[in-house]
Amino acid sequence: MRRSGTAERIGLFVDGANLYHTTRALGFEIDFARMLDYFRGGTYLVRAFYYTALVETEDYSPLRPLTDWLAYNGWQVVTKPAKQQTDPSGRPRLKGNMDVELAVDMLELAPQLDHVVLFSGDGDFRRLVEAVQRMGVRVTVVSSTRAQPPMIADELRRQADNFLELADLGPDIARRQRPGSTPAAATTAPAPRPGRATPADPYGDVEVPEPEA
Repeated sequence: MRRSGTAERIGLFVDGANLYHTTRALGFEIDFARMLDYFRGGTYLVRAFYYTALVETEDYSPLRPLTDWLAYNGWQVVTKPAKQQTDPSGRPRLKGNMDVELAVDMLELAPQLDHVVLFSGDGDFRRLVEAVQRMGVRVTVVSSTRAQPPMIADELRRQADNFLELADLGPDIARRQRPGSTPAAATTAPAPRPGRATPADPYGDVEVPEPEA
């Protein structure tokens, strides 16, 4: 990741809910400090953004400990309240879409970057990736084809300059297991999700769009 003998300028853009569900399907958790260290290796990391809608539950957001930690440890956190909607069966659902916020920040920062790394498999970002590429910026998308179901939209993968399989990055950016604990890779399936958001599953109520074929 070098440019004309100098460190490549890189920006990280993390779709929080999408990344959470992808890593949950793969059976591991992200260590966000290790992630920063990984992408700082041999590059100049200009900015690292994390986007999420906050699920407010009785005046407490299960995501607040994470977003507070990120904000104090090198990440720029962009949030907004999740909105409650009703699905066709009449059940309440929380929906938090951060696409616009992510797109605006990426387009504004693109002139200062050589390389954008987008952690998301959402096909809605294809046009954004195309626009950034026209500005002369290389785009890498990080998601997974190995998760069940696969979490990367085919049109987004085709548009990106590079695709990184999140499972392959796991050894470098996953939270390390405590001695005596069962490795995440040994789990056969993710635990069932509770019906509402909790600290253990802070995105339990948030709807994440399925990848497009």
